[in-house]
Amino acid sequence: MTAELVRGQNHTLPQTRLEIRVSAGSPVVAGATLGDERGTVRGAEWIAHPGSPRLPGLEVSRQAAADHRLAVDLDALPDAVHRVTVLLALPTGPGRPGRFGAVAAPFVAVTGLDGTEIATFTLTGLDTESAVSAVELYRRQGVWKVRAVGQGYSAGLAEMLADQGVAQAAELAASIQEAVASGLARSVTPPPPPRTPEGERVRHSAGPTTSTGGGQPPAPAPAPEPLGDGTPTPPATAPGGPIDYAHPRRQTSAPPPPPPTAPPAEPGQPARPVAGDATGWSMDERLYNQIWGMFEDLARAVAAYRSAVDFADSRMDQELDRALSDPRSRIGGAGDRVREEARAKRDELTGRAREALDRDLAQLAAESAVVEPALPASYAGWDSPVWHAYRVPMEIPMALRIGDLHLPERTDLRIPLLVRLPLERGIWVDSGRTASEAAASTHGDQLRRLAMDTAVALAARLLAVYPANEFSVHVIDPAGSAAAALSPLVSSGALAAPPAAGAAGVSTVLARLTRRVDLVQMAIRAGAADSLPPDLDTGEQLLIVNDFPHGFDDRAVTQLRYLADEGPSVGVHLLMVADREDASAYGPVLDPLWRSLLRITPVADDHLADPWVGQAWTYEPLRAPQGSRVLEQVLALVAAARRAGYR
Repeated sequence: MTAELVRGQNHTLPQTRLEIRVSAGSPVVAGATLGDERGTVRGAEWIAHPGSPRLPGLEVSRQAAADHRLAVDLDALPDAVHRVTVLLALPTGPGRPGRFGAVAAPFVAVTGLDGTEIATFTLTGLDTESAVSAVELYRRQGVWKVRAVGQGYSAGLAEMLADQGVAQAAELAASIQEAVASGLARSVTPPPPPRTPEGERVRHSAGPTTSTGGGQPPAPAPAPEPLGDGTPTPPATAPGGPIDYAHPRRQTSAPPPPPPTAPPAEPGQPARPVAGDATGWSMDERLYNQIWGMFEDLARAVAAYRSAVDFADSRMDQELDRALSDPRSRIGGAGDRVREEARAKRDELTGRAREALDRDLAQLAAESAVVEPALPASYAGWDSPVWHAYRVPMEIPMALRIGDLHLPERTDLRIPLLVRLPLERGIWVDSGRTASEAAASTHGDQLRRLAMDTAVALAARLLAVYPANEFSVHVIDPAGSAAAALSPLVSSGALAAPPAAGAAGVSTVLARLTRRVDLVQMAIRAGAADSLPPDLDTGEQLLIVNDFPHGFDDRAVTQLRYLADEGPSVGVHLLMVADREDASAYGPVLDPLWRSLLRITPVADDHLADPWVGQAWTYEPLRAPQGSRVLEQVLALVAAARRAGYR
C-alpha cells in the first residue's frame, strides 16, 4: 500500500534500489545532495544536478522538465553518506515563473524499479519559494527511511545549497542554472519507439547532413560551453553550415517497404521534399515519423538561433562593461566608438544566425507544403479535402491530430500535434480566463463555449478514426449548460447515451465506467477475458466532463481520479472541460488529476514545450472552417455505421 505522506512524516523503505518520480505543472530542475551524519554536504562532488548528473548510487535528469525520474541505489552510496535530499528549483529566465506559488504543486513519488509506489508527497503550501527540499532518504540504525520535507527557499537554489553547508553555493547554483538554460519542460510527450529500422533523416540545407538515432530519446540541445571569462561560446550557425539533427527514436526491426525518394536536385540546390520520406512500415507510419522529424528540426533550428542571439547580446554587454569601466574611454568620442563597434559585432553575429535560420525555415516550409496535403484523415485538419471523402475506417490509426504548434520566429509554419492511439493520457481543456492573454481578453461565457466546442471536435475526431462500435463517448453535463455545443454529437446519435445531468446522472455514469475498469482489470489479472459479462462494452470509452466540479461530491471526485489513473490502461479515457481555479477548493486531492492530463486551451496559448530543447510553443486547437458542416457530416456517417453494426 502506498504511503501518502504529509510534511514531516516518514516511512520505512522496503528496498534499496529505487526511483524517485517528480511531476510538476511546469519545468523544474531536479537534483540531489548527499549528506553525512549531520546532514552536511561536503562539497560539489556530493551534488548530482543536470550539469553533473551521476554520482555513485545516484543519477538525476540532465535538463529541466515537467517530469523527472531519479535513480537511487542506496547500497552503492559511499559509506559516509547517511542522507539523500531531493532538490527542486525553478529554472531562471525571462517569461518563466519565479515562485512555486504560481505553478501547480509538485508531486513526488518514491517507487520500486517495477513502478510500484512506496510513498508519495504533494508539496502544497508553497508561495514565494523558487527552490525546495522535497524529500530526503535517510539512514537511521541501519534502516533507510523516506521523509517528506517540503522546505522552501525564497532566495532560490543558492540559499538552499548554503543551508546544507555547501561552500560557494551561489557560484554552484549559477552553474546549475546555466546547465539547464537550453532545456525547458517536456510537456509534449515524445514519440514512442516506432516499428522502424535504424535509418537516417536527411535535412537538405545548404550543406546536407545526416544523423542517426539509436533507439534512445534524442539528447537535448547542449548548453554553450563557457569560455575562460565565463562567456558562452557561439553555437555553430555560420552561414552555409549544417545544423545537426536527430530524428525521433529509432528501433531495429524487419525492413519495411522503401520510402519514396526525392527527385534529384539541381547542383548547389537543396533537394525537393517528398511526403513520407521517413522510414516506416506504412505510409501513415512514415508520415508520422516525418512530422515528428520536422517538429524536432524546427525546435533545434530555432534553439540554435536564439542561443546565437543570446551569445551576441552577452558578448556586446561584456565588451561595453570592460571598455567603459576605464575612465579614459569615457572622454571624448572613445566611448561612442566602443559602443558602435560592439553593436556592429552583435549585429553581424545575429545577422549570420538569422541567415541560417531563414534557410532552414524555408526548407521546412517547403516540406510542410508537401506533407500537409498528403496526410490521412486522422492527421489532417478539418479543412483538408480528405474529410469530404471520409469513410468509417476498418482499423485504428497510429495517431490523432489534436491541434497545431508554432513558434514566433515564423507563425505560419505549423507543426501538427499528434498523440498516439489508443490514448495514453486524458486531456484537460482549460476554460479559465487566466490561461493566457487570449483567454483573459475573451468573455467568460464565450470561453466556456469555445472550450466545449474544442472538446466536441476532439470527440468527433476520435469517433471518426475508430472502426464502428469500437469507440463510445459518454458526457456528464450536470447543469445542462453545454447543450448547444453538444448538439452535433446529440443530433447525430453518435453518443452512447444522452448527456447525464444532475448529481444522480454524475453518479450513474461514474459508477458504470468504474465498474467497467474494475471488471476488465480483474479479468486481465486472472487471464479470463472470456468471463466478462455479455453486457459489458469492451471498446474504447471516452468520458467528457463539463463544468467540473459542479455536481461532484467527494466520492465522485475520487472516482474521477480513479478513472484518470487506471482507465487508460483498459480503454477508458477522460476529457475534462473546466477552469482550474473553479476546482482549487479540492487542493491536493485534485492535483494528481490535473497533473495526469494533457492541458490544452480553446484559444491560442504558448504553454506546451517540445521534448528536445524545451521551448514554449503556441498551441492552437483545430477548428472547422466557418460555415462548414464537415463535423456534422462525419458524425452522421459514424452514427450510420454504428447503427448498421448493431443489426
